[in-house]
Amino acid sequence: MRLQKVLAQAGVASRRAAEELIAAGRVSVDGKVVREMGRRVDPETAVVHVDGSRIVLNEDLVYLALNKPAGILSSMSDDLGRRCVGDLVVERGIVEEHFEGGSRGRLFHVGRLDAETEGLLLLTNDGELGHRLMHPSYEVEKVYVAEVQGQVPRDMGKRLRSGIELEDGPVAVDAFRLVDSAPGKSMVELTLHEGRKHVVRRLMEHVGFPVQRLVRTAIGEVRLGDQRPGRFRPLNQQEIGSLYRSVGL
Repeated sequence: MRLQKVLAQAGVASRRAAEELIAAGRVSVDGKVVREMGRRVDPETAVVHVDGSRIVLNEDLVYLALNKPAGILSSMSDDLGRRCVGDLVVERGIVEEHFEGGSRGRLFHVGRLDAETEGLLLLTNDGELGHRLMHPSYEVEKVYVAEVQGQVPRDMGKRLRSGIELEDGPVAVDAFRLVDSAPGKSMVELTLHEGRKHVVRRLMEHVGFPVQRLVRTAIGEVRLGDQRPGRFRPLNQQEIGSLYRSVGL
């Protein structure tokens, strides 16, 4: 299939605009800049970048953002019959919508949120991307908003950025800010690339401010925004490209 048609079908731009991107040297295929209009590529195997961001061409690959509600397990099934992400997938028709006519790769969640933590959870059937996003060596940043007990002091951000020693090793946040405060409680935002179990809850409890409510609001450049709890949405090309870029793909 001609490259400009592939780009148009992927939603990058109209065919004419795609031709302009190619002519300007802004498109690469398998690591090499392409300028000729007649270049043919296989959407199933070609690795295409536009302005340095990878473009997903394989229509069988699925990338979804879920706003996970509290009380839902981060699993696709549960032997004890507890409510889990897999139940939401079935109830929202995600399986039928994306996999009608046979399996096109198992849909799985990327990483975990504990049952009582809400917010952004990614689901995909792209094994390579999912594996890298979960691997600690790529240090993909995640943002959390936590409601905690007590009035957080002004120097808390400095203390958390300097690092706290937990039972399984030190942890430091990349960024911290006080969002709001009221008598007896505070709302704070933490950015970190740690993926250890319950790390935000353990961190805040260790410094004397137990978490009452926790929401993950971002993974890399993908934001939760005003997405309603329990709802899925497909990631756009810019978001997918940013995830690929964050893990060196």
